[in-house]
Amino acid sequence: MGRRKNQQKNAAALFDSDDDESLSTSSEAMSETSLAPEPEEAYGGNASLDSCLDALYEKRGTTREKALSLLIDGFRNKLQHQFVANKYVTLLHQFLNSMKKGSAKEISLASNAIGLLAITVGAEDNAAREIMDETMTSLLQVLKSGTDPSKISYILECLAIVTFIGSNSSEETEKAMQIIWQFVRPKLGPNVGPTKPSLAVMTAALSAWSFLLTTMDGWKINSKTWQESISYLSSILDKDDRSMRIAAGEAIAVIFEVGSLEKFCSEPKDSTDKVRNGAMHIQGLRAKILNQVRDLAVEAGGKGSAKKDLNSQKTLFREVLEFLEDGYYPDTTMKFAGDALVISSWSRLIQVNFLKRFLGGGFVKHMLENELLQDVFDFTPKRKSEGVSESSRLDKGIHYVYVPKVRKEGSCQRFYKSPNSALNKARTQILNKKRTMSQGKNTGHYAVSAGDEE
Repeated sequence: MGRRKNQQKNAAALFDSDDDESLSTSSEAMSETSLAPEPEEAYGGNASLDSCLDALYEKRGTTREKALSLLIDGFRNKLQHQFVANKYVTLLHQFLNSMKKGSAKEISLASNAIGLLAITVGAEDNAAREIMDETMTSLLQVLKSGTDPSKISYILECLAIVTFIGSNSSEETEKAMQIIWQFVRPKLGPNVGPTKPSLAVMTAALSAWSFLLTTMDGWKINSKTWQESISYLSSILDKDDRSMRIAAGEAIAVIFEVGSLEKFCSEPKDSTDKVRNGAMHIQGLRAKILNQVRDLAVEAGGKGSAKKDLNSQKTLFREVLEFLEDGYYPDTTMKFAGDALVISSWSRLIQVNFLKRFLGGGFVKHMLENELLQDVFDFTPKRKSEGVSESSRLDKGIHYVYVPKVRKEGSCQRFYKSPNSALNKARTQILNKKRTMSQGKNTGHYAVSAGDEE
């Protein structure tokens, strides 16, 4: 006990300052096609990650904020498996405490830290499940307490990340999506969030919602939950804010890619011939969206508050138009220190963009070293693959899925690139298998960890 107090005093001395560091945002656009990792540094100077953890026990809010900032830098720019292995329970509890009693800035930092903790532990350990379960309740409490609207975006990002990694079922994912959707389209009744969220919050919420939608199988989506959602997204395309229009365009592209479009539409009012009327309604809605997308793909400017987004908007909606009209998927290649990642579906593009924004400068480092991201994107750096045995490749199973030869044109590309394709389903099954196996391995894990943390 005395040792813990001494550690906390030392931590307080390291972090005690009135300097107010600005909170870095995770909204940078993905424009680079060739990326290099950030140079490794001693993040936090003389303050070790252990000292940062000790500082989270301090009463002074600014001390905790500085500690969280340094932990975030450490998690982003280096894979902290060894540090997290026996301390993730303590880290999670301290992050959650910061969310409950901290300032708006501390809540935002804690939200970032929880998401990074989930990315660090990955999907192979029962820890990811633990993080999701405990975080969900705390995030809901913070959202209901009327927290600063400017920080809601960070909370929603955190919710999306922990669900993406920790969820084992479509029902759990949809539960998180429903919470997020309330910030996209507030209900008339009781809400988790404000009745009129800001445009920035709505845009962040829509991006987080689309990110989770990329993990869903169209057949398992609850049609009652998302009725009229695509009509609402269509209405956003007519709004003046370009960031909102871009986010809505991405969401629409993912909906069409996932399939089961009828589950996102309203039921026909005439019940005499639901099948026929439903098909006509979907056809009419699709035609309307096509016209909107065409207009946005060639917009000359003057409409929208942020002209800097005009080129991004045109590029996006040209690709959406090609997809809706001809079945062509996005085709982009990103390079990481010489290793190439091919992005050839809307779901993959949304996932890469979201994680790149969240990880910031640490995205390249995690892509090169984090097995979670490598499994998600089926990406194996050359220097790693050279040391992988044949048996470990068989364990992954992804490389041995039978793929018949078909022409990779138009709608035929769907077999290869859809999130519901054989390749992607196999990848999902493997991640779920790893989670299940790890639950058996980690029986009694928390009791052991508690002793190791002291």
